[in-house]
Amino acid sequence: MAYGPEAITEAARLIRAGQPVAMPTETVYGLAADATNGEAVARIYEAKGRPSFNPLIVHVRDLAQATEIAAFDDEARALAERYWPGPLTLVLPLRDGAPIASLVTAGLPSVALRVPAHPAMQALLAATERPLAAPSANASGRISPTRAEHVLASLGGRIRLIVDAGQTAHGLESTIVALTGDAPRLLRPGPLDLGLTVAADGMIEAPGQLRSHYAPEKPVRLNAADARPDEWLIGFGALTGNATLSASGDLVEAAAKLFEMLHEAELSPARRIAVAPIPETGLGVAINDRLRRAAAPR
Repeated sequence: MAYGPEAITEAARLIRAGQPVAMPTETVYGLAADATNGEAVARIYEAKGRPSFNPLIVHVRDLAQATEIAAFDDEARALAERYWPGPLTLVLPLRDGAPIASLVTAGLPSVALRVPAHPAMQALLAATERPLAAPSANASGRISPTRAEHVLASLGGRIRLIVDAGQTAHGLESTIVALTGDAPRLLRPGPLDLGLTVAADGMIEAPGQLRSHYAPEKPVRLNAADARPDEWLIGFGALTGNATLSASGDLVEAAAKLFEMLHEAELSPARRIAVAPIPETGLGVAINDRLRRAAAPR
């Protein structure tokens, strides 16, 4: 659908209904969904076929909205005031109580934020009045899309709307800088050169990094048919456990609750965590990928 008022109205309607839509930004086309709605975010992963739940970038209207979600020190504020709106993503400490679904941050205490410059994405942010998670609008592992036809070729039939505003300006994903330590760290090079070298500390804080990230301190046992005496059981389907990812066996609901359940299990009095079997189909592939990382020896 060509970019214009009608396209933004329809995109906003779908966003409010919990559906992802493909939107142009000045970097690449993004697959946007309500960042406050875990099931909406899970549908991003479902559409992309993403193999693992990595942190997603949250797009916001302006610096004021960003400060409601993350903690800004003077350095972070200076970077935001200089480069926003634009192709700079800042990884910052997540504020307590910020209404961001845990699936967006992959259970981490930080959040990646960006104020986009493209008028279409700005219009959608204004129309929905909520932050939008938006990774690139392509099937996982495919080339990032710089035109609507690239999105159609990759995700056609998986999403309900592609807003077409022609070719993107930069054609390269945003520069990502983390401000969660003593000094800024470049996590992903992009259109902006801030004179930083890519951090090599192995931490996962943003898209485009590959090693495992959030995992509980407690041992995790997968494919558990029941709970042992010292275990907190995360259930699925008919196996309810101490808490459940989805009593009905809904993989979208399970994905939305995954990190919340892992946090709950870690805070429980049990010494160990057990997780019921999850089908290795659809979103279950991504859920199991994340659970295997959580259960890996450390």
